[in-house]
Amino acid sequence: MDDLFVGRLMSSSLYTVAPDTLVEEAATDMLDRGIGSVVVVDDDGRLEGLLTTTDFVRIVAERRPKDETPVSSYMSTDVVTTTARESIRDAADSMVAHGFHHLPVVDDDGVVIGIVTTTDLTAYVSQIEAPSPE
Repeated sequence: MDDLFVGRLMSSSLYTVAPDTLVEEAATDMLDRGIGSVVVVDDDGRLEGLLTTTDFVRIVAERRPKDETPVSSYMSTDVVTTTARESIRDAADSMVAHGFHHLPVVDDDGVVIGIVTTTDLTAYVSQIEAPSPE
């Protein structure tokens, strides 16, 4: 996997929102799209934060009015990123080390161009590994 790069496995069709998007809208869209995260970006597409299904546990627990709360109130802002040129092994090691399930992919200007998820990694491994004999 050292010669396989993030750009090959990343999902480039991402769902992005602005920091002032309401959490209720983000949650509805995540359910409708069957996704586990939304990437929060500024007007230039630069990463502002990440909101995942895990964040919604905190949102529900705090019982704040969901229809009035922007995603910026709950998104992670200390987001670790990767580039399309990084090896999948390094990206996976970073995800394991930090306990992440989503790793945004940015270009040299910090613009989000994709995301790598544990689902992407699992799908890749399932394709390259031979099934174990029964």
